[in-house]
Amino acid sequence: MADFPSKVTTETSAPSAQGSQQGGNSFSGMAADFTTMVDISFIRSIPAILMIAEVFFGLLQWSLIASGPHYLLPAYGWVLFVAIIFWILTIILFCMILFSVQRQLTFVPWPLTVMAYNGVAAVLYLTAFLANAASVTPFRFTYYYGHLAAAAFFGALTTLAYGASAFFSYLDWRGDGVNAATSTVPA
Repeated sequence: MADFPSKVTTETSAPSAQGSQQGGNSFSGMAADFTTMVDISFIRSIPAILMIAEVFFGLLQWSLIASGPHYLLPAYGWVLFVAIIFWILTIILFCMILFSVQRQLTFVPWPLTVMAYNGVAAVLYLTAFLANAASVTPFRFTYYYGHLAAAAFFGALTTLAYGASAFFSYLDWRGDGVNAATSTVPA
């Protein structure tokens, strides 16, 4: 009986409650950490909507071309190269901005990098769109004419989306994309 006081431990709360407050092994702690990593306000912004449009229209373009006889004309090799490369890079850039990776890579000038990326993508997509549109004619009386013409249409939409992204990223780089409420403060 003399050993009893030395074996007693006193705690003010249950161990599971302390673990969940400190992050522990609970799902609520993981969800709180995950939501702080995701930039929800980015999804509602114009650049994010344009990036989603670029991914969607680009996917439609290259899948329509890939479903046809793209191997018959060398121009479609260029179109597929541009469409697939920028489709993958746009998904990567979208995920990097969504998960705030750019905040951890402070040595990269992100506004300049995004502006250069969108500008190069707009120019190369313009060349791919023109190659796609010019190469539809040989397939006029075939089953694939509609596929390749639709691919040219979606290439034009993707080119416009990249052009708009380049414009908005230029405004962000210059600093003109400020909020109207903060820029009209009376002096």
